[in-house]
Amino acid sequence: MVMNRADIYWADLGPPSGSRPAKRRPVLVVQSDPYNASRLATVLAAVITSNTTLATMPGNVFLPATATGLPRDSVVNVTALVTLNKTDLTDRVGDVPPSLMHEVDRGLRRVLDL
Repeated sequence: MVMNRADIYWADLGPPSGSRPAKRRPVLVVQSDPYNASRLATVLAAVITSNTTLATMPGNVFLPATATGLPRDSVVNVTALVTLNKTDLTDRVGDVPPSLMHEVDRGLRRVLDL
């Protein structure tokens, strides 16, 4: 499966354990397209939550459902990055528009101190 940066997919993150993200939820592909098209079996993604109160956290980005294809307004949690097997990503939901992806990039730079 070839995916693109800024694509949103459903992924099964497994059972809850501590404070790590879990269950079936949407994720945003943040890995660059050359890596996405490579033979790597994994992909780097940011977890998306429908808990919109997290939009106030530094670096997080509010995603309107109307702009992304998500079933409800959501938030990209830039502190919840996960490496997943590409086969763990199931249904493609939509994508994040360039203007919002720019905000995600800014949030990632902030949290990763890049």
